[in-house]
Amino acid sequence: MEELKEKIIEFQQERDWKKFHTPENLAKSISIEAAELLEHFQWNKEYNKDEVVDELADVLNYCILMADALNVDVKEIVLNKIEKNAIKYPIIKSKGKSTKYNKL
Repeated sequence: MEELKEKIIEFQQERDWKKFHTPENLAKSISIEAAELLEHFQWNKEYNKDEVVDELADVLNYCILMADALNVDVKEIVLNKIEKNAIKYPIIKSKGKSTKYNKL
């Protein structure tokens, strides 16, 4: 994961883009790219996997840049969120269900 982050940051630095990558701008970019990802599933269940993967990569790139802009460790925040979700969604109540935690 660290190697991936370094590659993304290097790409950003080579182009002098950090000044544009504020948390606000990155949040917008994540949302825009996520919408472009969703667009591939808008009308039917058929999709072009290569195009979907490209959009997913865009979302992930912006998420990694957001973590860098906020000076947080991706692994740490994801693991912390999994712990919080484990409390919200105990296995005994949530296994095999898609119900939101407040309705379990």
